[in-house]
Amino acid sequence: MERAGASLFVKLASSLRKLGLAVGLAAAVIAPAASRTPLAGNAVVASAALPAEARQTQELIRTGGPFPYARDGAVFANRERQLPREARGYYREYTVKTPGARDRGARRIVCGGPAVAPDACYYSADHYASFQRIAQ
Repeated sequence: MERAGASLFVKLASSLRKLGLAVGLAAAVIAPAASRTPLAGNAVVASAALPAEARQTQELIRTGGPFPYARDGAVFANRERQLPREARGYYREYTVKTPGARDRGARRIVCGGPAVAPDACYYSADHYASFQRIAQ
């Protein structure tokens, strides 16, 4: 009986050690993502510093279009949680043309608030992985 108890103890200790390692790895992987704050780093960009195509998209947003892509003006759900939290439907996304791209490319402008006079707009050069608030 003593031998069976020792064997059980060794298995339990091994399992706990593995679990501890798994928890440690999970914390190491999850913590950086969870600790990210929206718009971390270089969070503001002057409109004049944007690529010419982004400035053209901004002008289309201000005038209400017409937009070159069917998805322009679609609701942006902010699933990545990179932008400040707002009610669903607050953000809309617009494509920024990427020279040489065969599809819509990775560049976007996302605006929040009224369609023609948004409260704030954000530029993403990497398909929503990061954003910069566009200074008006």
